[in-house]
Amino acid sequence: MDFFNKIPVMDRTALRELKKGIDSSFKEFSRAYGDGIEGFFDPLLHFLIWLEKLLVNSPWPLVIGVFAILAWIGSRSIKLVIGTVACFIVIGYFGMWKNCMATVAIISVSTLVCIVVGIPIGVLMSKSARAEKAILPVLDMMQTIPSFVYLIPIIMLLGIGKVPGLLAVCIYALPPIVRLTNLGIREVDKETLEASEAFGATPMQKLRSVQIPLSLPTIFAGINQTIMMALAMVVIASMIGVKGLGVPILQAISNQYLALGMMNGLAIVALAIIFDRVTQQYGQRIQKHRGQLKK
Repeated sequence: MDFFNKIPVMDRTALRELKKGIDSSFKEFSRAYGDGIEGFFDPLLHFLIWLEKLLVNSPWPLVIGVFAILAWIGSRSIKLVIGTVACFIVIGYFGMWKNCMATVAIISVSTLVCIVVGIPIGVLMSKSARAEKAILPVLDMMQTIPSFVYLIPIIMLLGIGKVPGLLAVCIYALPPIVRLTNLGIREVDKETLEASEAFGATPMQKLRSVQIPLSLPTIFAGINQTIMMALAMVVIASMIGVKGLGVPILQAISNQYLALGMMNGLAIVALAIIFDRVTQQYGQRIQKHRGQLKK
């Protein structure tokens, strides 16, 4: 009866030795390969620093003008362009310009990394059921594991700084674009694929000219979700050395500064709304264009 009333527990000494073995093995791995892994990410670090300096040091009217042009290209909405300009002017007026530009830089680079890494993985999943079964549990783990847990090995490998924060953001924000790329390619009409095959298209031509163009609305939905999840990681990333709007929020939490926390939090919300509306409307325009092509 004791077996059913009390769950079997591993011996404490054995459990302690197991934990020590895992810790020592990872420490040895970080000592042996940590510098090499850090060197691998040096180009990404230099690009992030360059973009951040470019945004911070450029004249603010020029930066806001570029954002307005990008908002117009994405949305074709004059209201959204005016809202974008107004939000950035208010952010600058309240002294949050530098932190806002640092946040835009980290979000832009992390989104770019997620696109470059995520879309090929999504394509691979759409082409291979075996790859999909192998990758889906990894994506589930990336989305459900608490962010503080995977910060531990990242910090042990790379220390405190921009690159660990960037990797943390990418790990958290990568799954949506992978999943929706896979979904979008799988949803392409089979008759369209058969027609392309009838014209002698190779698998690569079929992917490049048919499947990816027709799945772009779904892929852009994935990019939209990736940006939103990256913004959600801004505060956590600031805990390991990433500059941006998350740093004042951490200071506000530590010192109970309500106004500081709310102002910077609302700035993050404003960025989220701008990115969300622009990417959503661009995806909707692609969807309409695809509908017209089908007709």
